[in-house]
Amino acid sequence: MTWARPVPFLLLSLALMPPAAAAEPPAKEQFGRKATPAPLAARAIGSYAKGCLAGGQAMAINGPGWQVMRLSRNRNWGHPTLIRYLERLAVEAREKDGWRGLLVGDIAQPRGGPMLTGHTSHQIGLDADIWLKPMPDHEMSTAERENVSAVSMIKDNFSIDPSVWTPAHVSLIKRAASYPEVERIFVHPAIKKALCEAAGDERRWLEKVRPWWGHHYHFHVRIACPKGGDGCAEQPDPPSGDGCGKPLEEWFALFRRPAPKDPKPAKPKPPLRMADLPADCRTVLEAGQMIAAPPLPEPVPALPAPVPAAAPVAASTAAAPPLPWHARPAVPLPTRKPR
Repeated sequence: MTWARPVPFLLLSLALMPPAAAAEPPAKEQFGRKATPAPLAARAIGSYAKGCLAGGQAMAINGPGWQVMRLSRNRNWGHPTLIRYLERLAVEAREKDGWRGLLVGDIAQPRGGPMLTGHTSHQIGLDADIWLKPMPDHEMSTAERENVSAVSMIKDNFSIDPSVWTPAHVSLIKRAASYPEVERIFVHPAIKKALCEAAGDERRWLEKVRPWWGHHYHFHVRIACPKGGDGCAEQPDPPSGDGCGKPLEEWFALFRRPAPKDPKPAKPKPPLRMADLPADCRTVLEAGQMIAAPPLPEPVPALPAPVPAAAPVAASTAAAPPLPWHARPAVPLPTRKPR
């Protein structure tokens, strides 16, 4: 008797995997290719870092108090609740705080989902990046929006740069955090420290402002799941308190820690697959695709030849032979409707 050679588990699992799932590209490639929103009711689906967006709304690239940056990325889409928030913030910061205008960075892709580059979050249309560089006094060209650089607000990991940081920045972030729909504002720890020092006696808004890596040239706004939204995973409440004492010092302790002499490169995480996202994201991804056109109808036989006026009424009513194909009237193609 001969025994079959054992099949490695990985090969066996691939063999048993449905062909479509085995060959399907990562979710970021599929969502990154979608240039238009899903024609569905507005809905944030899943969590901020594992989900998608139905019925996304584009933020206008210019408005009273804002300009959208990096237009080539096509990431100015969000849930309508977030778009309304950004528009309101832009207008009120201009009218009440003297902030010239918002430079709006990445929001989300037209259908949300994982991005080809950059963010882990920004997947359900409830996150937005706002540059800390004030808006210029003119409407920027497309080229300017692609090439102008953001400005870092920090001198080092422990302190802001006083040559660019102003009291107006404090007012802007305070206002951004003051709306009830806001869950988080993420900033660099050095910026959080500057906000703590400038806040004065009114400090409740600081609870929402949390330190996070890299946010030294922009701040990141995250709003709560819209009321009545089905399938949107809520962000846990932030820790109580203003976060200006021991929590902030713990961040600075991380910066003081000496770098390892022989750092091991971090093992990259495998990209998210469609199976990792909520099932409704498949519907979002495929919504609006054109269905195959139904077959063309059979050509309509030609009508009988008209009876000459001089011919007797009893003339033959037999149908004339069909016209040749090149002489027949054009038959319009049937209308294609989205699925």
